[in-house]
Amino acid sequence: MPLIHIELIEGRSQEHLKNLVADVTAAVVKNTGAPAEHVHVVLNEMQKNRYAVGGTLKSDE
Repeated sequence: MPLIHIELIEGRSQEHLKNLVADVTAAVVKNTGAPAEHVHVVLNEMQKNRYAVGGTLKSDE
């Protein structure tokens, strides 16, 4: 059972998230041979004020 965790900053549309999950699932199926119904994808969306790059919060950009 492949289990994929994806961390991303909030703000993407439901449609984008659906497409991401479908594409990731397809890639895992293609490269592992696991059936799609056994591929689990967990999306963790972070608030911009809870994520920083280079010492700067994304909310401050």
